[in-house]
Amino acid sequence: MATEVLVPTLGESITEATLGEWLKQPGDAVAADEPIASLETDKVSVEVPSPVAGVLGQHAVKVGDTVQVGAMIATVEAGGSGAAAAKPAAQPAAEAPKSEAPAPAAGGYGNHGATPVTSDAPAALSPSVRRAVLETGVDPSGVRGSGKDGRLTKEDIAAAATAKSAPAAAEAPQTPSVAASTGRKEERVRMTRLRQTIAKRLKDAQNTAALLTTFNDVDMTAVIEARAKYKDLFEKKHGVRLGFMGFFVKAACMALKDIPAVNASIEGDEIVYHDYVDISVAVSAPNGLVVPVIRDAQDLSVAGIEKTIGDFGKRAKDGTLKMDEMKGGTFTISNGGVFGSLMSTPIINPPQAAVLGLHRIEDRPVVRDGQVVVRPMMYLALSYDHRLIDGREAVTFLVALKNAIEDPTRILIDL
Repeated sequence: MATEVLVPTLGESITEATLGEWLKQPGDAVAADEPIASLETDKVSVEVPSPVAGVLGQHAVKVGDTVQVGAMIATVEAGGSGAAAAKPAAQPAAEAPKSEAPAPAAGGYGNHGATPVTSDAPAALSPSVRRAVLETGVDPSGVRGSGKDGRLTKEDIAAAATAKSAPAAAEAPQTPSVAASTGRKEERVRMTRLRQTIAKRLKDAQNTAALLTTFNDVDMTAVIEARAKYKDLFEKKHGVRLGFMGFFVKAACMALKDIPAVNASIEGDEIVYHDYVDISVAVSAPNGLVVPVIRDAQDLSVAGIEKTIGDFGKRAKDGTLKMDEMKGGTFTISNGGVFGSLMSTPIINPPQAAVLGLHRIEDRPVVRDGQVVVRPMMYLALSYDHRLIDGREAVTFLVALKNAIEDPTRILIDL
């Protein structure tokens, strides 16, 4: 008896998604609740689990197709567990001729020499691990997992790829190739639904808001010294590393309390002021930038903020962030410094009115008490909607933030 696999509920106001990837092929054994497909929505990737154990039937839709919530995408034929049904299929695969390389699958990630994930690969691979497998060409069945319950991590695949390439590099011939290709190649890859949504929202923000960016710089000496002094005790007590974002989020909450317009938004012809601070934190994910929200950040300690950000970062890489965690937000902080950015003009995240851009820390000469000294400095950038926020308010916000970071005691005494 065949059981239909339906598109699950994707969240409030989300009615459709794009089929991003089939994790199982027709004839593959599947266990109950085992992911068989990955859907791309406007915000996150969602895995579709098998409702029953059995064998996957034919795909009802193709990669790239748009599917509605509740639509059937495949069927599962009852009978046979995942492990028992997979064994008979493994023997013919072992007897396949080794001289013939498999052709790359259509609609994949392009001709990069990556090996597609086959049905005899480990079943429980997260989206980030699957992407690492495709990019490196590592056979996941031969890699020992270091994650929970022996699950593979992206780091396991990267380590295996490094070990695989080292012997190959040592055995490479020293003579140059005489058949080097001189052709110019192009590759066309369809934009993911997430990337399309990011592009549309950013362009809409530029078309709608009166964007303006103002800059300041901050001396990071005091924060760096405090972090160096207490990071070991902090990690021992709270189980999370002490970073710089905890200081900046707390300092931003204080500045937003003093300058409420920066924490406000425009709805129609009304200005909405918020008595709470929900800070959106820009996090890099495999498919693009995602912006989960730290709720009521004004009530959290530095430890609570660092724990929340660390959890967001990990789950963004694994593709397990929930849609509700990326809804709302009254202010955004984007840290381009982790990628080496010296200065930028970030774009606001509507309907928010402002976004704070952090950048890399570098030693620069500055004047202190009439003397030129070297200090670890960071540029701050505040992009804001000039329809709502005046220049005076933007500059005042940055100065308040700068004062709190350069003298972290202000954060403790709310000054």
